[in-house]
Amino acid sequence: MLKNMLKATVFATTMALAAGAFLAPAFAEVVYNRGTAAESESVDPHKTSTVYEANILRDLYQGLVMQDQNANLIPGAAESWTVSDDGTVYTFKLRKDGQWSDGSPVTAEDFVFAFRRLEDPATGAEYASMLYPVKGAEDVNTKKGKPEDMGVKAVDANTLEVTLKAPTPYFLEMLTHQATYPVNKASMDKLGADWIKPGNLVSNGAYTLAEWVPNDHMKLVKNPKFWDAASVKIDTVNYIPTEDRSSAMKRFEAGELDSYDDLPTEQLADLKTKFGDQIRVGPYLGTYYYAIKTDKAPWDNVELRNAISMAIDRDFLAEKVWQNSMLPGYSMVPPGIAGYTPAVAKYADMSQIDREDAAKKILEKLGYTPEKPLKMEIRYNTSENHKNTAVAIQEQLKPLGIEVTMVNTDTKTHYSFLEQKGDYDVARAAWIADYKDPETFLGISRKASGNNYSNYNSPQYEAAMDKAAAAGGKPEERMKDLADAERILVDDVGNIPLLYFSYKDIVSPKLQGFVDNVMDVHPSRFISKE
Repeated sequence: MLKNMLKATVFATTMALAAGAFLAPAFAEVVYNRGTAAESESVDPHKTSTVYEANILRDLYQGLVMQDQNANLIPGAAESWTVSDDGTVYTFKLRKDGQWSDGSPVTAEDFVFAFRRLEDPATGAEYASMLYPVKGAEDVNTKKGKPEDMGVKAVDANTLEVTLKAPTPYFLEMLTHQATYPVNKASMDKLGADWIKPGNLVSNGAYTLAEWVPNDHMKLVKNPKFWDAASVKIDTVNYIPTEDRSSAMKRFEAGELDSYDDLPTEQLADLKTKFGDQIRVGPYLGTYYYAIKTDKAPWDNVELRNAISMAIDRDFLAEKVWQNSMLPGYSMVPPGIAGYTPAVAKYADMSQIDREDAAKKILEKLGYTPEKPLKMEIRYNTSENHKNTAVAIQEQLKPLGIEVTMVNTDTKTHYSFLEQKGDYDVARAAWIADYKDPETFLGISRKASGNNYSNYNSPQYEAAMDKAAAAGGKPEERMKDLADAERILVDDVGNIPLLYFSYKDIVSPKLQGFVDNVMDVHPSRFISKE
């Protein structure tokens, strides 16, 4: 009897295992290993500034409005909204089924708290100036007003009213940015600084933060409380930072990464041959530039800044260093924004030889020659592409009497140094559109901007930007005013624009829903994996 029972048990167990093996694929965890070119600095929406962090925060949180896989505007935490006839009052209706990952409801008060926290000087948010179009926001951030006087009000639990100083055409697009995402006050009050740790973070997006091993991976898992969880196909997203682009290509080829958000451009031709249409390159709203300390001698001399800018051969950078994956850039605002014509540098149409001759005369007038060189330090964040760019510029400037040295740090350290207004001469930087409007590229050079790495400060520029803001209700007039402001910035060489970006992604054919777009935005909630 015992022998027969054992036989029956073994048979039943074998059948069960066989059935389990047959059924396993239907219930297998779907994991997306998402390569990224840099480590995130934080998951606090109010203390981040790079696109690497934006990609992660777009998965963890949901603002009032969001972007879909085509980078088009879609409802987010708000299911609908209305705008007053004069364009200054926005009324958002929040989803009644919107929840935080702890199961508590997402309310209008959460956004009131978040908007006020962004403007609180104690927060130290780089993007505080983003909300300056909101009535009273700038006064709060500059300690001239009270948080309760800001133009943001919870009419009821599901209705948020935001009042602007003037019509702001890009306001809804702006709300897709992580700086405007809600944060959970109850969690902050309870946990203090630990609220952002894995397992603690209470978020309202498609995913929650499960693990974070610095310089190794950040693990996000599907949030069952997300209002649209049923349509989310990826169970786990592992963000895997790999600053060495060549190493990332090897990891992709080995199947360790399903996608990666940059490419070593010196290998671009070979990569296209090897990986075919897995290589994605196309137009991207972004400007690659060098920040230059405009308030530090000798860089406070506009003639000197102009000479350096003129002497840089952008065609060489685009063609030889970046393998035509970038375009030569002579303005801070890249082409491609409807209704706007960028203000380019006045020497843009000169031949490179003529530019170099003009630059040489200026440098000689200022006392700089190969025999008495000007010493200039270029800082850049880890990347073969950025190093090769700096080396090329070093060689271009040397014959004119500029002796360049270079300092390289990892991306997190690099941008932290710039944000904290560290002492440097010239530093590699880039700006990717936060929204499809010229203001996103021009606003970073305003005195109050936390992203004004050059410390550019021009009353004329501020007045021109204020004039453009006041013309918010007249699109054509506003675009002209913005171009006038850019003309001031470009002529002052408040920054040195070098190149216009293209996105450069490598994407496994296993991924579906990773759609090419000019913002290079790819929310994981819209992606599936075979």
